[in-house]
Amino acid sequence: MAAEKSGTGLSKNTSGALAYVLGPVTGVIFLVLEKDPFVRFHAMQSVVVFLVLFVLQWVFGITIVLLPLVPLISILAFILWLLLIYKAWQGDEWEVPVLGKYARKFVKKV
Repeated sequence: MAAEKSGTGLSKNTSGALAYVLGPVTGVIFLVLEKDPFVRFHAMQSVVVFLVLFVLQWVFGITIVLLPLVPLISILAFILWLLLIYKAWQGDEWEVPVLGKYARKFVKKV
């Protein structure tokens, strides 16, 4: 049984996983190139999640009291990044708690 292809010619699962590889950069690229709802959801979730994480790291980085949290956020972001790539590659449309709901809303508007 052949895997379903996306607009880029790759399988949907591969396209969904690649949407996370460079965070918001590949997320935006796949949002522009793809019409498939599965890939578009993962692309939008990539944009939303990693922009929020970037802002959190930036805010905690300039706040001296919260500065020790920056490495912890980085480690958690890396683990989340690996998990999201794995889930998309397996064909799961897993939502990150809270942010995944916003990604789903935003992808319907785009």
